[in-house]
Amino acid sequence: MASTYIVESTAATVRSGFLDPAAKPVASIAPGDTVRYPDTWTHWGNEAKFGMSFADREPLRHRYPNGPYSMIGPVEIAGAQPGDVIECSITALRTIGWGWNSFPLGVGALPHDFAEPYVHYFTFDDARTTAEFTHGIKLPMAPFLGVVAVEPAGDDPVSAILSGPYGGNLVLRDLTAGSHLFLPVAKAGARVWTGDVHALQGDGVVDQTAIETAAENLTIRYDLHKDVPLGGPLGETETTWIVIGFGDSLDDALVACLRETIHWLSAAAQITEPEVYALASMAFSFRVSQYANQTGSAYSSIPPKAVHAVIPKAVFPAEIQRRIGAWLRPQETTA
Repeated sequence: MASTYIVESTAATVRSGFLDPAAKPVASIAPGDTVRYPDTWTHWGNEAKFGMSFADREPLRHRYPNGPYSMIGPVEIAGAQPGDVIECSITALRTIGWGWNSFPLGVGALPHDFAEPYVHYFTFDDARTTAEFTHGIKLPMAPFLGVVAVEPAGDDPVSAILSGPYGGNLVLRDLTAGSHLFLPVAKAGARVWTGDVHALQGDGVVDQTAIETAAENLTIRYDLHKDVPLGGPLGETETTWIVIGFGDSLDDALVACLRETIHWLSAAAQITEPEVYALASMAFSFRVSQYANQTGSAYSSIPPKAVHAVIPKAVFPAEIQRRIGAWLRPQETTA
């Protein structure tokens, strides 16, 4: 039977802003097991507090040069090897009761357009359905995970600001409760890290923050799929598959996303690459995941631009949907 592990956020289990290959596993689990993360930390090692002025927050950015995210991990999955895929299924996500949006000078899509930095704090209703902004604007909450990553190959620490084939700072708003993220394994055990909870975000995250928050409860199930030749992170919701591409520019990110979409879907659906290219132009949506521009950042890394393809499942007949599902989950490996 599958087991559930509880991993608290502590100084031993959290790294502020980076994935640490030297860290001992916070949990060593079997495929199909679940990990519950109660009371995760806010940014900068839980030093972000409600109501702090921007001046009070600014030293935190310099104290944590790898980035702000309180990353918890790694979770080690028995039997995971390079060439396999870990499926991270978010089964529960409830935020804490507050969050914030902010932009320091020199970041976001408009790094030079504003003379003063900005921070706004939100309090959420008890049901965690609504965040009130200003001028009567009420925002419907849709909590999701900003960073989910397996450790890339090698022994060097990796800033959680970065993203790539291993996952990382995806800021994909679709990674809500009920969604799945498939990540190609790069080292034995996969060593999965999680962090950067958001209450709400629009595609593009143009000022470079969403409604940043933390989780009262976060629960993830980890499944192992053997010998799945996935080239990068792939999301799945009830109605879509989502492919993500990265680049130094949005042009490069779009091209990378499109090429990976064609390569993956042709193999998974068993239709030709020209057919996928045509279908992408007619039926898929290519959206800006993240427009990052840290010209004035205190951090040592700059996130890539990212574009994601939203592929509606309803486009495909039931047989092709089953074919794609079998490609992603060729066998259900459980203890």
